[in-house]
Amino acid sequence: MKEESTVSNTAAMEKSGQGIKIGSLRLKLSSMILYLILGLVALLQILPLIWLLLFSLKDNQEVFNLAPFALPQDPQWSNYARVWVDGNIGLYFFNSVLVTGISVILTILLASFVTFALTRMQWKLSKLALGLFMVGLMIPVHSALIPLFSFFTTIGIMDNHLSIILTYTAFNLPLTIMILLGFYYTIPRELEEAAIVDGCSIHRLFFRIILPITAPVVATTAIINMIYNWNEFVFVNTFISSDSLKTLTVGIQNFIGQYSTDWGAIGATLVISMLPILIAFFLLSNKIVEGMTSGSVKG
Repeated sequence: MKEESTVSNTAAMEKSGQGIKIGSLRLKLSSMILYLILGLVALLQILPLIWLLLFSLKDNQEVFNLAPFALPQDPQWSNYARVWVDGNIGLYFFNSVLVTGISVILTILLASFVTFALTRMQWKLSKLALGLFMVGLMIPVHSALIPLFSFFTTIGIMDNHLSIILTYTAFNLPLTIMILLGFYYTIPRELEEAAIVDGCSIHRLFFRIILPITAPVVATTAIINMIYNWNEFVFVNTFISSDSLKTLTVGIQNFIGQYSTDWGAIGATLVISMLPILIAFFLLSNKIVEGMTSGSVKG
């Protein structure tokens, strides 16, 4: 009997060992397939960037005569220097940084104030206020173009960066508030109670405790707002007429002429305009992932 039980135990162990090996092989195979798919997706995302870089190093003749992904026969690095100096791209770049930076900071601060008041304070009209902000998500952005044009003309801020900053801030507030709401609801109230017991004022509570805790979701909203503000064209083209106040998205039109277009210069401008977004994404990527996942888990 002992020998039979020993044999059966050995057979069971062998079967379990084979099962573990098969399971590990399946896991490795599924991981390889997953990485292959992710690699193909990444390649599809990177190819347009590579094409744009090659495009920016060509002159008009090479653009039309060579295959799209062909290497430039004579790389025109001078395209970058030319658009930065002669094409006034340096000034447009500074204007884009200024408008985008101020708009993002204003949007995040105001949205944080509103979300803090809606989620951490008790007052009668909080639900009504939240509903009004959420209505802003349903309004097409450019449907307000003509009313805003009339309003800014009346108060005298047309052809001024202030008109662009106010517009970006107003239209980005609802989405930013909606993203922040999910995170604020997960913050334990014990933190606030302990801070208040220690004599912390409401202002210090917000700036010293709540705002640092929300850094991951703030980074997420910052990059979303930055992408929209940086790439927006219609409002800038409508509200700004002075060449010295234009941003990159509008200034690129200088290379499009009535009879000819400098495609290499346009490519160089697009590469320059793409760099800040890429740099911001790489710097904030870890925070962005945290912000996307943290709001879905109740603390």
